[in-house]
Amino acid sequence: MAPKRSAREAKNPTNTASKISATESNNEHQTPYKIALGIWHNYIESASLRTNIVDVFMAFLFIVGVFQFIYCIMAGNYPFNAFISGFSATVGQFVLTANLRIQTNEKNKHKFMQVSPERAFADYVFGSLLLHFFCINFIN
Repeated sequence: MAPKRSAREAKNPTNTASKISATESNNEHQTPYKIALGIWHNYIESASLRTNIVDVFMAFLFIVGVFQFIYCIMAGNYPFNAFISGFSATVGQFVLTANLRIQTNEKNKHKFMQVSPERAFADYVFGSLLLHFFCINFIN
């Protein structure tokens, strides 16, 4: 059984159909480049300077982790505990930074009402110190 239409839809049946076809045709002609460009422009417009700085640091940590992994594959992993320690420090710092980004983002403020940005940063520093303490002790 077909769903019932409201009185307004009954008077103008092409209105909703034209809206649907317009959005469908608009999505069909979107290239991946245009989609990525739209995401980038939305990020630039909506992200704060603090979030941008945290994201740049996360990109740096990602690149360092990739370089460490490539070096381990190409040059070998003779001091394996040094590689494991350095790689785990990079991954751990990335995870801690992602947590800091989530807790200090303005869009997530309603989820972290009890955690101030200063408290989140203090937790980040404490976690970083603890992480690097274990990594240095793992090297021996």
